[in-house]
Amino acid sequence: MGLTIVHKSDLWTRKRDPRVALVLAGGAVTGGAYKLGGLKALDDFLVNRKTNDFDIYVGLSAGAFLAAPLAGGVNPVEMLRSIDGTSEDFSQLTALEFYRLNVSEFARKPLEFVVDLATYVPGLLYGFISRTPDLVRQLREPLEQCRREPSLTNLIECVKPLIDTIGSAREFPFPLSYLPSGLFDNSSLERYLRQNIERRGLSNDFRVLRRLRGVELYIVAMNLDTAERVVFGHDEDTSLTISEAVQASTALPGFYKPARIKGVDYVDGGVRRTANLDTAIEHGADLVICYNPFRPFSNRVSRRYIPERHEYVIDGKPLADQGMLVVLNQVLRTLLHSRLQLGIRQYQDDPNFQGDIILIEPAETDLAFFKMAALDFWASRSAGAHGYLSVTQSIETHYELMRQILQTYGIQMTRRDVREGLERLTRAESSDSPDDILMRDVPKRSLHVA
Repeated sequence: MGLTIVHKSDLWTRKRDPRVALVLAGGAVTGGAYKLGGLKALDDFLVNRKTNDFDIYVGLSAGAFLAAPLAGGVNPVEMLRSIDGTSEDFSQLTALEFYRLNVSEFARKPLEFVVDLATYVPGLLYGFISRTPDLVRQLREPLEQCRREPSLTNLIECVKPLIDTIGSAREFPFPLSYLPSGLFDNSSLERYLRQNIERRGLSNDFRVLRRLRGVELYIVAMNLDTAERVVFGHDEDTSLTISEAVQASTALPGFYKPARIKGVDYVDGGVRRTANLDTAIEHGADLVICYNPFRPFSNRVSRRYIPERHEYVIDGKPLADQGMLVVLNQVLRTLLHSRLQLGIRQYQDDPNFQGDIILIEPAETDLAFFKMAALDFWASRSAGAHGYLSVTQSIETHYELMRQILQTYGIQMTRRDVREGLERLTRAESSDSPDDILMRDVPKRSLHVA
């Protein structure tokens, strides 16, 4: 199922002042909505401490866009309602805000190409002529040496200044160099988050948030020029506001142009690490609940060799037969998942770490979510409903162990709200869609709960 538990603490010892962290990995649009539905399911199992009542929040990419409101006290239901505009806390997030075209570069780059192409030959000649006096001075001594002692070595010394002059000339304007740095501009996401933070009376400053709510928020991005990870937080980098840090972390390469903020170009935090568990643990987290929506799909196909025909017959549908996008989807999910699993194993083997990690992911056989396009804004509601069901099933499978672990941290679990949700679902009118039911705090569809 979709749950991995690293349990290293003593189940028989109640922790004193434990610190609980929620780490939210990337996932683009459908992955973000999937996480929201899953967080709603987790909240339905939790009694005295909900997902917006934790001590530490770490987010990157789509996870950063969710972690910031959660740290401010906004619950998953309100964020789900913002998708269809029924939230009282957050305004509706529209497709225009998500797909804001990178107009400036689309207009500027072709013009730059035309200008550079038209001025290439004149500029090349001008540059060569302007360097002629220096070239003559540089060639004087090597030519004299070559005249006195003709040799291959001295001839090479004569050619070097010519090569250096030609090499320093203008590069030919190659068309691919003038492509925009990204299709879309995510500054609209920063504006959306900033306006809603102000609308709800929250703070857009990491240090003020820490002081007012007593929670720690960390947003992770990557500096494009140095390729270094940047962690924004009240005791880390405080050069950006929370909404600016989210913009930096959500700048998915290729899809969004790099977020240039205060002269620095940032890209998606998931480029460096999948989830940044270390950020939570290094800041004192004893229990880490991590949510990663991107997991590779286990496509079960069988192959039979037929001796009479001297060939293999495949039963099933290989992913390679479903096109390039499906192949890239599987490869990307595998890359992200394997990096996260490596980090999990490191803490499992680390004798100094004596806490617990609960990793929530889709099941490896979850074909429905695997088929959802990561950047399909209009699939977000169904992704949220699907995430609710997925996490409900995963928690139910590991319910007793999770209950015991969380109990040592003072967190109580119950199946009551899930049962009540199922009962309300059976009484719901036939006209109600599954998504509407989810928005009303009811799970998507029937699930056996013992």
